[in-house]
Amino acid sequence: MAKVVIFGVMDTAELAHFYLTHDSEHDVAAFTVSRDYLENAEFHGLPVVAFEDVETVYPPEEYHFFAPMTGRGMNKNRERIYLEAKAKGYSFISYVSSKATTFGNEIGENCFILEDNTIQPFTTIGNNVVLWSGNHIGHHGQIKDHVFFTSHVVMSGHCIIEPYCFFGVNSTIRDFLHIATGTLVGMASAIYKDTDEWGLYIGNPAKKLPKPSYEAY
Repeated sequence: MAKVVIFGVMDTAELAHFYLTHDSEHDVAAFTVSRDYLENAEFHGLPVVAFEDVETVYPPEEYHFFAPMTGRGMNKNRERIYLEAKAKGYSFISYVSSKATTFGNEIGENCFILEDNTIQPFTTIGNNVVLWSGNHIGHHGQIKDHVFFTSHVVMSGHCIIEPYCFFGVNSTIRDFLHIATGTLVGMASAIYKDTDEWGLYIGNPAKKLPKPSYEAY
């Protein structure tokens, strides 16, 4: 069991509090947000402190950190907080729902894996990855750091997902594909070929749009 400080007070942080409270051995101790967004001293009956000062109030020797943020900025906003908290000396928890199906997979830190995900054998998941509910993560694959799957995404077997990728609801990735760094796959889109870095792909079969992914999300 770890005493945990959660970053944020919006929906994703509220959900993290719920999941950790009802479906984990961890104890949520407090929330933290950047000082510019600190409006209330409490959230769900727990203290909210400025992120700039969090390590002095909740020292990393005694508390763990969890930053379950959205994929905005192609996951770079979440990466920034993750790295800043790590620089403060924090260790991170990961949450894997008891209602997810796993097979002893290697899963990194600060991952948020919700219910009804199936992660097949021999697939590994890096750090700071979000798998929202209901995804199929195929066998013998690799999901690297700072990736976000929304819901009901199908990643077929033997795929490699590079960092900073984002997958919209009901998107599909064919087997044996290499999804390049920063790829954004729109909802209900199907990827049949390897992608280009920071590419934005829409449709079935998916076509690459002229705008780069970091300008779209």
